Amino acid sequence: MTARNKLLTAPPYEVEQTLTRLGANLRTARLRRNLTIPEMAEKIGTGVRAVTDAEKGKPSTGIAVYLALLWALGLLDQAASLAAPETDAEGQTLALARERMRARRGAGALDNDF
Repeated sequence: MTARNKLLTAPPYEVEQTLTRLGANLRTARLRRNLTIPEMAEKIGTGVRAVTDAEKGKPSTGIAVYLALLWALGLLDQAASLAAPETDAEGQTLALARERMRARRGAGALDNDF
């Protein structure tokens, strides 16, 4: 039997590396605050396994767990800038390319005929 979601079993390399780095960063932040895994789990209202899986960077861990851990560590504000439209250079370029160059009269538009 094959996995239903290949992203969970074999994510792209860059995704896997980013999750691993995020998990390690969360672990470091937790240890610096002298918090145990059970304390973190209780603080975010989940089980010990969810915290452990997040710190290992497991792709199957829900984003809510990652965000709750950031919240519990006082780091949630850093997540707010993820995929922010103002920092998406490619998206801004594509949006500018689609903008109309001139206004067009639509059906039922007002005219200046008095």
